[in-house]
Amino acid sequence: MDLVVCVKRVAEHAEAEFEVDETGKKLKVKGAAYDINEWDDYALEEALRLKEALGGRLTAVTVGDEDSEEVLRKCLAKGADEAIRVDVPTEEMDAYAVAKVLHRVLKKLNFDLVLMGAQASDDGYAQVGPILAFLLGVPHATLVKKVEVLEEWIRVHRELEGGAEEVVELRVPALLTIQTGINEPRYVSIMGLRRASKKPLKVLSPGELELTSEDVGREGSWARLVRYEIPRVEKRALIIEGPAEKAASFIFNLLKERGVTA
Repeated sequence: MDLVVCVKRVAEHAEAEFEVDETGKKLKVKGAAYDINEWDDYALEEALRLKEALGGRLTAVTVGDEDSEEVLRKCLAKGADEAIRVDVPTEEMDAYAVAKVLHRVLKKLNFDLVLMGAQASDDGYAQVGPILAFLLGVPHATLVKKVEVLEEWIRVHRELEGGAEEVVELRVPALLTIQTGINEPRYVSIMGLRRASKKPLKVLSPGELELTSEDVGREGSWARLVRYEIPRVEKRALIIEGPAEKAASFIFNLLKERGVTA
């Protein structure tokens, strides 16, 4: 089975600080480490497991500048056979523009299954997968939490609202967006990353994919960013100091004032 996994480099937001620049259209990220998107990491692991069980070839693809190559190196270190980066800045690209770029890459590849994360942690749009499937003309399923390979079909379990689960069968080739928790992504060692750093990595320009300025960037997007806004802090936490008895009395009186207790 020939597989393709689409990955994205994102900032790990938990320990980061954000500021909006003077234009209101760019975020200044302070103290953030960058890594493969969490959902994409689960998609990569699922692709690796399918490759190990069924054989075939796994290609990792990303869109972005040279910094994005670090996530492709991670894919190679974990077991991907080939890695492709499309050298297009994604700052002003919406999901449709990114999907168009990926579509041009995948048209040049043989694949039975395309896997990618259900969404990206930096924007949360969850649109690239379905748009890409439409452009490729293949069936797709989103929020996949289990994959079973049949002969010319795959059976997938989808996570729905309220804990419900849907089981559908798709004819291959197909595209799946993967939900977190489907597996346990494997650890990649420092030595594995060093070996991966020496492996060839293909870089494609927009021209090689017959993409023009009208296909990518701001011009190729259907949605445009208007501005970022940092939420305003309107209420702050009340810190109660002093001995426990005093604090308990204060809390009791506060609840009584607000009608919570009689």
